[in-house]
Amino acid sequence: MSTQNPRSQQAGQKPAQGTMRRQPAGKGSWQRGRWMMLLIAFVCAAPAIGAYIAYYVIKPTGGTTSYGKLVEPQRPIPESLVVTGEDGKPMKLASLRGHWLMVSVDSSACDTPCVTKLYFMRQVRATQGAERERIVNVFLRTDAGKVSDIVDSAYKDTEMLIADPKDVAAWLPVDDDGTRITDHIYMVDPNGNLMMRFPKDPDPSKIKGDVTKLLKYSGIG
Repeated sequence: MSTQNPRSQQAGQKPAQGTMRRQPAGKGSWQRGRWMMLLIAFVCAAPAIGAYIAYYVIKPTGGTTSYGKLVEPQRPIPESLVVTGEDGKPMKLASLRGHWLMVSVDSSACDTPCVTKLYFMRQVRATQGAERERIVNVFLRTDAGKVSDIVDSAYKDTEMLIADPKDVAAWLPVDDDGTRITDHIYMVDPNGNLMMRFPKDPDPSKIKGDVTKLLKYSGIG
């Protein structure tokens, strides 16, 4: 007769083949928590990813081109750039961050080329449909003269702001072939970075194409 303890026999037995082993307690919940953290991080990073695509998908390299010239490195709106609105109150231009800005610079007299730029900006914004609310058109006036009633009434959707021409010139670049600030339309992203300059005497349909891409691929503004 065997005197071996039955409990000893059970303790020495190996688990039957095919028996499922339990995962250590808490491992499954830890993995779920990790995936949740990764998902949250991706959602938070999505706007920045969209902005990156917006800048570089249309970059003029390879088979895809932009009509406007990308400004590299980007130039943030100077905190020192103070403008005056129609109400006569000063404010920082940087306070307009949060929207895409199409910017034109000219004298308050606004001759034919000036009006043409404002017209192109208005039409490009209007053709964006529901997305147009993401864009603010800005006319930076380099003097405190009066804007004509015709221009004022035709472009009610344009912010007409007086700015120091020296401050504006220090911020906005021109082409190497001798163009002036008043020759261009500029694009500023919702983070307040100047990121694109359109050529002199631009084709508005091509400006529209660039703006449409920027709004499509960017989740900001």
